[in-house]
Amino acid sequence: MKLLGSSVTVAVLAYAVYSWGTFIYHNAIVFGFLRSNPVSTFVQEEDIQYIPDTVHCEDLHYHAPSKTLFTACEDYPETRFQWFPPLTNFNDSSILKTHHGSLHVIDPETKKSQRLSVDNFDGPFITHGIEVLTDPEQPNAVYIYAVNHLPNPEPVIAIHPPPADIFKARSQIELFHHVIGTTTATHLRSIWHPLIRTPNDLVATSPTSLYVTNDHLYRDHGPMRFMEDMYAKAEWTDVIYLQFSLEAPSTPAETDAVAGVTAHVALDKFHNANGLGHGRYENEVAIASAASGVLSISELSSSPLSKSSMITVLNRIEFDSTIDNPSYFSDPYAGTADGVDHSGFVVAGLGKAHTLAQTRKQPGAKDPVMVWFAKPVKQEENGNVIWEKRLLFEDDGTRIRSASAAVLVAIDPEKERGKRKAWLFVTGFVSSSVVAVKVDL
Repeated sequence: MKLLGSSVTVAVLAYAVYSWGTFIYHNAIVFGFLRSNPVSTFVQEEDIQYIPDTVHCEDLHYHAPSKTLFTACEDYPETRFQWFPPLTNFNDSSILKTHHGSLHVIDPETKKSQRLSVDNFDGPFITHGIEVLTDPEQPNAVYIYAVNHLPNPEPVIAIHPPPADIFKARSQIELFHHVIGTTTATHLRSIWHPLIRTPNDLVATSPTSLYVTNDHLYRDHGPMRFMEDMYAKAEWTDVIYLQFSLEAPSTPAETDAVAGVTAHVALDKFHNANGLGHGRYENEVAIASAASGVLSISELSSSPLSKSSMITVLNRIEFDSTIDNPSYFSDPYAGTADGVDHSGFVVAGLGKAHTLAQTRKQPGAKDPVMVWFAKPVKQEENGNVIWEKRLLFEDDGTRIRSASAAVLVAIDPEKERGKRKAWLFVTGFVSSSVVAVKVDL
């Protein structure tokens, strides 16, 4: 019996060592500790373009019906390093009095960006994740939902240090309406609920319903936030389901954002819920665990008001870097030319994420990037999907600093002598411009 007990103890210790060893190695890969010299993909000069007036655009969406790209940009390089809660940059919120972000529309053919002037909105706009939804009653128009990281209006935050239960930011979501082809958008309302704590990205299922990720429990820089990022079992974030009216009632400004808003948790106990994107079909979404480098392919509940979980994780795709906002590329030329369907998920991330704690406050620093593509190649009997993954683009931070979103826009094979190619648009939370790179599919 004593020998058996010793054997069990040794086995338990061996398993613990193996588990922690696997965890440490995985983190070393994902955070880039093992990448001493970041690599840059070779690209012909004519196959890379930099889109002017796209400064610090964290998210990017391709609206297929209008063949248009949408993004929200900070516009001023200084803002991110003075006030950006997702990077725990709380240096100086007074910059927001004069520096406002904006919505942009990008033509993927001309590679030109158009800022949208916004009616009925003049407040600070600290941009992050966005969502674009076709207006079901006006097909030539879209609703644009955008995260806005505002300072907390509570005057007590002027106290240094502030009380532990008073947070420096009180982020909310802005709702806009835009007619395709025009240069304006109309602000319909702001949306806030106590469950919106550290919003990152969005998916709309109707004009008046929305999923939003909270990417952290700990909102400020420190040991607990470090643990939250580094330890994959720190499953402390969630995805919130919101319902709201299209226009807030005419009430005092502070209550406009909460009027008519209801919310509840759709998915909890998730590690670093970050990017959120649509999937292959209507009820599929992809949720990025940024710090784990894992993309969770998930299904939305068919009954949003049911008491059961509204999001079910079905499949996971692991990448060798941190990842951010996912996009799904639906191949419009599937089956033509080479006879292959090149549809799949595109995710962008950081090649050396472990340095972000230092570079987040350094305007002149470099943050290497990696952009991945994953396509399904086989579905097993148990429903599990086998994914083929490859690196689409990599940069040492010279051509583009940071990558938080990437989308593919297919090129007609006839324009490429039958070859399957696409323009890959990449942007980052501290990138000086959106970059367009021609890639092979």
